[in-house]
Amino acid sequence: MRIASATAAADVTEGVAMPEGADSPVMSADVEWFTAIVREHSTALVRYFARRGPRQDAEDLAADVFVTAWRRRDDVPREAVLPWLYRTAGFTLANHRRKHIDLPVDEVPEAGAVRVADDPELSALFDAELRGALASVGERDRQILLLHAWEGLDGAELAEALGISRSGADAALSRARKRLREAWGERMSF
Repeated sequence: MRIASATAAADVTEGVAMPEGADSPVMSADVEWFTAIVREHSTALVRYFARRGPRQDAEDLAADVFVTAWRRRDDVPREAVLPWLYRTAGFTLANHRRKHIDLPVDEVPEAGAVRVADDPELSALFDAELRGALASVGERDRQILLLHAWEGLDGAELAEALGISRSGADAALSRARKRLREAWGERMSF
């Protein structure tokens, strides 16, 4: 399914069971809302996935997020659609990555260092020192930093994407920045 096409909303809704009375004014409003969010946010979602995984999967993963948005349209906060989409994209990407990793339970690593070595997010960054500093902070800190830096989320949007309060998001971003500064400082003091 190609998200970039103008008919993306229709394509996504085709695979979703439409409720009784789909031609009702309420359903029509849902379709209009959905079409608008696909047009407004499809590029951002495709970029989100392209930065974090194989580019050939980016549009399909974005389409999966939009299918989820359609199915859960009553749960999507109208005032914070993009952060909700990013949060859902994070879950979708995690599920996608799990599909491709066959690890027996006794071989599951205790820390994320093994996955970081082949992480597209880190390989997209060119500075080896920055890659090393980002690799040394925790997975959640890195997620927060990249949502802020790459996706431009700040304040309330970051809180919505993380599923926490605004003050919690501000504090998490502050802590993540501090840990990155410390990791950077440790790497630069040789």
